[in-house]
Amino acid sequence: MKILYAIQGTGNGHISRAREVIPHLLNYGQLDVLVSGRQAEVQLPYLIKYKKTGIGYTFGKQGGIDFIDSIQHLKPFRFLSDVMSFPVHDYDLIINDFEPITAWACKLKNKPCIALSHQAAFLSKRTPRPIKRNKISENILKYYAPTSYKIGFHFKPYDSFIHTPIIRKEVRMLEQSNHGHFTVYLPAHADEVLMPHLMRINDVQWHVFSKHSKTTYTKHNITIRPIINDEFLNSLASSEGLVTAGGFESPAEAIYLRKKVLSIPMLNQYEQTCNTEALKQMGVSVVKQIDETFTGRLKSWINFGHPVSINYPDETAKIIQQLVSGFTSIETPINTG
Repeated sequence: MKILYAIQGTGNGHISRAREVIPHLLNYGQLDVLVSGRQAEVQLPYLIKYKKTGIGYTFGKQGGIDFIDSIQHLKPFRFLSDVMSFPVHDYDLIINDFEPITAWACKLKNKPCIALSHQAAFLSKRTPRPIKRNKISENILKYYAPTSYKIGFHFKPYDSFIHTPIIRKEVRMLEQSNHGHFTVYLPAHADEVLMPHLMRINDVQWHVFSKHSKTTYTKHNITIRPIINDEFLNSLASSEGLVTAGGFESPAEAIYLRKKVLSIPMLNQYEQTCNTEALKQMGVSVVKQIDETFTGRLKSWINFGHPVSINYPDETAKIIQQLVSGFTSIETPINTG
């Protein structure tokens, strides 16, 4: 069987999940990997056959998306060319982690495509949303990477086709401890935005993993590091808690490691707003944005925040086995819900 695994390359979450999924897919046939997008620091230790520009966004420095840089890197004609020319019929099974080129190529060429992503969970009305839904953003989640069938991941199994998070083996094998420091991963915030707040709380140590720094340096009680997977995981495993954005994988891994979490969703990023709604329902602390009140909220979380304990079982092998057997048992793939 020839399998194509298409992965979104914006941010680190999709690549992190792929590191766990790929070894299982290799058991079922010849595997080719496609990655589209950019802005990922986590490396994929497997051969990438196709590297595409795709459609993504650039992380800003004030808590949101850098729309100007995102538009400057947008290449619509290349995207359309990639969609029309991609050889989807060369593959028996196409698995898609919110990757638009292969999703639209499959849709236009009537080729089945299976979503295996966090974003697929938002195709269920049962998945948490804010009280006021954004119709434009809901349609983006639905049509950005359209697929024939869906397998989703979320903090809880809100629907029959939604599974709990894939926690990487390297995370499951970490030795947990508490050295008293706090790990920070806020890729849409510049170092100079964060540091004044962190310096005011000078009785703790801060490990900041920065998308905007190329070198490691220390200032007062803050150590700034570039994002390196092993260093981040070691810091998280030995921390008291994680301050992070409203993504999916980082909060899930922190929850698995029994660390308390403070989540700050990116501004005007609807998916992260939805994620933080789910986190709030679970008892995780959420702050809407970093403003003049943030230092006080951060102190309160340090003093009174608590971990949310959820056991996420290792079901990756079972999910992939069901996906492949469901596809091969009939002429077209079935939903694993």
